[in-house]
Amino acid sequence: MGSFKDEEQRQHCPNDATCVLVKGPIIVGAGPSGLATSACLKQQGVPSLILEKVTALLLYGNIGPMIVSNSIFPSSFVNSHFLGSLKISQSIQPNTSSSLTWRPTPHVSQSNLGSTKRWLIVATGENAEPVIPDISGINMFKGHVVHTSLYKSGSEFKNQRVLVIGCGNSGMEVCLDLCRYNAIPFMVVRNTVHVLPREMFDFSTFGIAMTLLKWLPVKLVDKLLLLVSNFILGNTDRTGLRRPKTGPIELKNVTGKSPVLDVGALSQIKSGKIKVMEGVKEITRNGAKFMDGQEKEIDSIILATGYKSNVPTWLKGCDYFTKDGMPKTPFPDGWKAEKGLYTVGFTRRGLLGTASDAVKIARDIGEQWKRINDCNKQDSKM
Repeated sequence: MGSFKDEEQRQHCPNDATCVLVKGPIIVGAGPSGLATSACLKQQGVPSLILEKVTALLLYGNIGPMIVSNSIFPSSFVNSHFLGSLKISQSIQPNTSSSLTWRPTPHVSQSNLGSTKRWLIVATGENAEPVIPDISGINMFKGHVVHTSLYKSGSEFKNQRVLVIGCGNSGMEVCLDLCRYNAIPFMVVRNTVHVLPREMFDFSTFGIAMTLLKWLPVKLVDKLLLLVSNFILGNTDRTGLRRPKTGPIELKNVTGKSPVLDVGALSQIKSGKIKVMEGVKEITRNGAKFMDGQEKEIDSIILATGYKSNVPTWLKGCDYFTKDGMPKTPFPDGWKAEKGLYTVGFTRRGLLGTASDAVKIARDIGEQWKRINDCNKQDSKM
């Protein structure tokens, strides 16, 4: 792969930067997608470098080793060894006060610019940052407003009247936790939602679904899941939780919207401890007005409004992603772009989609890695 002397590294690094010679792929994102890809690469004999918290990166696509000059990233990096011997050798301590510079040797790039000379793997995923909706009047609200990403415990909302905006898994579980501390949650349900039992006949619902999908088409699996769910949970429409016409697995595959796995919130809705409300029309100083004309006094607001991709905020000079931060090429082919760019964890199919991407990326890069090593060995003999 070529080697660099210490003096050569210092020559191409500014005095205030920490420079690391990178021979293998750079993975942006140290979550499940990034770790899984690193593990698969390791099985192919390919080293990788995992980074977190990118602020700006300009992508190019030349082949060759590169030096990463970093000032927003930690002085120590995550090296992952997966499966039986997973261990993180050094912790990440991002410093977001400055930017990342990627500089292919022997050229020197301008500050705040960068380029890859080999492989860049985007593994920041579909859920990189909280979605904060623009709700009329929310800036006038005198109480506490928090996104579920910062939610810690219902003890902070003891005996309060809490508006929970969102009815996904996070919204449901927050409402259930609030009930444990005698809070009164008002859960906003704007759209239809699938609620499934967490377990069916003492087996994981997710596990059952994945097993059935090996043998049966999605639509049939959905019918079976809904049949059993209605038997266990009853008709959720009567509680204000209307089911979509599209089945839960098919809906997840098409839109990325996951079904809710009930862990006890549904019984609290049936008992009236969790109040199901229609969409919010306006937030007032002391509460909220709803689409059906109701108005409630509220002490706090919790935004269970989900997450989104943040790729457009840090990956520049690349038109492979939509404005929403998702690959333009759909599953199962969205894992590979061009100029050494790869993506993992954007399939809208959870961990199974991530695993599929990680394996394909590792095999593709592994083949290139072997060819380059073979060429270098031949060159060294000349």
